Amino acid sequence: MTDTAAPSYAPSYVDPARPPRRKWRLVRGVWKLLVAIKDALVLIAMLLFFGLIFAALNARQSTTAIKDGALVLDLNGSIVEQPEEQAAFAALSGQSRTRQFRLRDVVRSIDTARTDARVKVVVLDLDSFGGAYPAALGEVGDALARVRASGKPVLAYATAYTDGGYRLAANASEIWVNPLGGTIFMGPGGNQLYYKGLIDKLGVNAHVYRVGRYKSFVEPYTRADQSEDAKAASTALYGTLFAQWREAVAKARPKAQLAQFMTAPDKVILASNGNIAEANLRAGIVDKLGDRTSFGRRVAEIAGSDANKPAGNYTAIKYDAWVKANPLPTVGDAIGVLTIAGEIVDGESGPGKAAGKTIEKAVLDGLAKKTLKALVVRVDSPGGSVMASEQIRLAILEAKRQKLPVVVSMGGLAASGGYWVSTPADVIFAEPGTITGSIGIFGVIPTFENALAKIGVTSDGVKTTPLSGQPDITGGTTPMFDAIAQAGIENGYRQFVSRVAASRKMTPTRVDEIGQGRVWDGGTARQIGLVDRFGTLQDAIDEAAKRAKLDPAKIHAEYLEKKPGFLATIAQDFGNDGDDDAGGGDAFAHVAADRRQMLARAVGDMKRLATSGSIQARCLECGGMGPTTSGIGDAKLLDLLLARIGF
Repeated sequence: MTDTAAPSYAPSYVDPARPPRRKWRLVRGVWKLLVAIKDALVLIAMLLFFGLIFAALNARQSTTAIKDGALVLDLNGSIVEQPEEQAAFAALSGQSRTRQFRLRDVVRSIDTARTDARVKVVVLDLDSFGGAYPAALGEVGDALARVRASGKPVLAYATAYTDGGYRLAANASEIWVNPLGGTIFMGPGGNQLYYKGLIDKLGVNAHVYRVGRYKSFVEPYTRADQSEDAKAASTALYGTLFAQWREAVAKARPKAQLAQFMTAPDKVILASNGNIAEANLRAGIVDKLGDRTSFGRRVAEIAGSDANKPAGNYTAIKYDAWVKANPLPTVGDAIGVLTIAGEIVDGESGPGKAAGKTIEKAVLDGLAKKTLKALVVRVDSPGGSVMASEQIRLAILEAKRQKLPVVVSMGGLAASGGYWVSTPADVIFAEPGTITGSIGIFGVIPTFENALAKIGVTSDGVKTTPLSGQPDITGGTTPMFDAIAQAGIENGYRQFVSRVAASRKMTPTRVDEIGQGRVWDGGTARQIGLVDRFGTLQDAIDEAAKRAKLDPAKIHAEYLEKKPGFLATIAQDFGNDGDDDAGGGDAFAHVAADRRQMLARAVGDMKRLATSGSIQARCLECGGMGPTTSGIGDAKLLDLLLARIGF
């Protein structure tokens, strides 16, 4: 039997100066992780760096010589006065965005195409058109009509035209529609969401302070339906604007039999066995039925094509390249043009919002150069903060103190705060389709004492004065605070009325009669004295030159706005370079998109209620006739909400 040595359980010797192996493994793991993070950051930085170089080279390439072909206006977004600035790396990160086209660029591109022999045909792609305010549609439509009148063909295509899209297409020499699509006309109007029932169930108290019989912006928070006054005002406004739409379409396309599509669309479509496109063709609303390939072949007959490319291709001139090749003139005396576009807000903001401090700085910096001979104020705003509106008004008055003529040009929208900032004008231009007026102000403060009580939360404390802690969003407002707030709103309305009365040479009583928050179309606004003349921005610039005793042919517009930075420019080039075209879908797809816009607006409305703070001069009805992408912030908020709940 062999003896086996007993196992030894004595601990092995450990050098106290040498760390255990586990610690070494941990240190090595952390080091590898840090190196990997460093390498990843370097890689990302290199990708961004080379991406920016690539975009810069693309931007340079877009300024190359323009060759003969078709100028393609692929309006896959909305037409606005001042596009919002895209985030620097939004396109690089793959974020989608809805494009916004600057109105003056669109009009200039069309007008220059009319007289340039390199443009053989203007192609209007309206498959994904996001709309515009009536005045903007009229200006673009008139520019297209000038091209057509010159003898140069204008060809339009869409799977289904919206009302706004057809307002433009009516000026084309040929209107095409997809055989599986077709167009039905909706007309302005529709339902507005009201939240009074929801607010009551949640236990939220919406304290509203307002002046203006027709100031309906607060009604969604205080009523379950539209008031009779608001309904009467909206009926008059929408009726006038829709009549202008029908008149413009009939003038541009006399053979279009629109009446039957307005009064009994079901009968017309049923008579064509549900074939909407065929019904459109029979009524003269469109000229041709065809898919994109067929349409492309037709354009190629005029503009030429490349035999080595797929069927339906044609020689195209891209919109962005054409705009860059036709910049604004810079020769002659300078007429300053100040753009007040979007919601008027306090503080600072980028393009697409009219921030009081930002616009004030733009005006004062422009005047400080002492090179401006006059100032044109281009307004395209539904209003907003009264404080910011007054800040902008005072900045414009500085131009008058320097003896400069001040001319206001109203775009698609110049209502409420948008009219407040127009009061310093020597003369006001507008379009018949401009939406203006809405002279009235309001304030909304939500409190949550009832909502908190439902979950057992109450509030209490010591108050040294009757106004201590007011307005108290957790305990509610007091009658004393409510009386003071309402008095402040009424005082603000009196100031609004007095400014308009002094500007328009009316009595305060007369201004109050046409005020009260009532919204007017441009034609009616001219009749009642809120507007002086009809005309475009260029007409206003010419008038400013004449008032400065200058020859309108020897001046140039100098826009007083912040130029986009390098990164923003690169981001824009990236965002605009895509050739993908998802198409706008048929008539039912447009209806679905409209409903999504309504849902986005509802989400935004609740956010505005929860975050409202300052006294406001804003218009509710104004959004009903504008571009579908006007609530771009609401759409982003809806996307975030849907992502959170798993849709």
